[in-house]
Amino acid sequence: MKVHPDCLPCFFKQTVIALKQGTKDGRLQEKVIKGVLEEIERADLSKSPAHATTFMHRRIRQVLGRDPFKKVKSDYNRIAMKSYPRLSRFAAGSRDPLFTAARLAIAGNIIDFGIFTSIDIDATVERALQGAIACDDYADFKRAVRGARGDILYLADNAGEIVFDRILIESLGNMGRKVIVAVKGGPVLNDATLEDAASAGITEICRVVDNGSDCVGTILPMTSAGFRKVYRDAGLVISKGQGNFETLLEEKKHIFFLFQSKCEVVSRELGLPLKSMLLKRAENW
Repeated sequence: MKVHPDCLPCFFKQTVIALKQGTKDGRLQEKVIKGVLEEIERADLSKSPAHATTFMHRRIRQVLGRDPFKKVKSDYNRIAMKSYPRLSRFAAGSRDPLFTAARLAIAGNIIDFGIFTSIDIDATVERALQGAIACDDYADFKRAVRGARGDILYLADNAGEIVFDRILIESLGNMGRKVIVAVKGGPVLNDATLEDAASAGITEICRVVDNGSDCVGTILPMTSAGFRKVYRDAGLVISKGQGNFETLLEEKKHIFFLFQSKCEVVSRELGLPLKSMLLKRAENW
C-alpha cells in the first residue's frame, strides 16, 4: 500500500494532535511543523503511509524532547481497565467466547490518538457489538486458531486498546493455545509498549516481547533480529490495527488482520465504507 495524496492532510492532522498533547509553546510548535515538512518532503511515497509517519513522529519526539502521548496512553489504559472485568465476563459467558472476544478486540481498535482526540469507550463497544463485521473471515480464523502449528503471535496496536486485546488473548489461552504478544520497542504515537502491556495485565498471562522498533505498524526490516525470529517461528499471526495492516499486507504469512478502517484511503482500497470493522484473512498464504 502506497502513500496517496489524500494521506497528506492526515499527516498534518497527526502533527497537530501530537502538538496539542505535547506543548503549548508556539515557537516549539513552529519548529515541529517545519521539521515535519522536511520529513514529508524526503519521504518515499512508494512505500506505505506508516513508513512516512514513522520518520515524521521521530522528528516530533526529537524536537519536543519527550513522548507527547505518554500521559494520554496511561489515562486510556486506566479507563479501559475499568471496563475489563465486565467485558471479560461477557465474552466468557457468550455462546462463542472466541467470536465475542474478537469483536471486542476490533472494537478497541477505535482508541487511536493518531486520528481521534477523544473516544467514548463504552459507546464504541456497544456499537461494535451490535454492528456487522464488514469483512468477516471468522470461520477461517477459528479453524486457523485450532490448527495452528506453533505459537500464536499477537501484534498489539494501541495503549488502552491492549486491554481489549487481553480478553481475546485469554480466550485463546482457554482454547489451549500459547500466545506471544509483541509491542513496540519504543514510543510512537499511542502504540503499546512493554509498560502498557504491564498496565493491562498482559505480562501476567503470557510472554510479551518488544519488536525492537519505534516504527508505525510492523516494518519487518526495521525490527530486531530477535523479533523477526519470533515472527518466522509463529504458526499464526494476529495483527491488530491499521498500521500493521498497511505494513504487513503483502507478507506471505498466516495472518489475520483485526481492525477498523479509520481513513478514506484504506477504506477505498478495501472497497468498504469508512469505519468498517474487519476480521480479514491475509491473501498471500
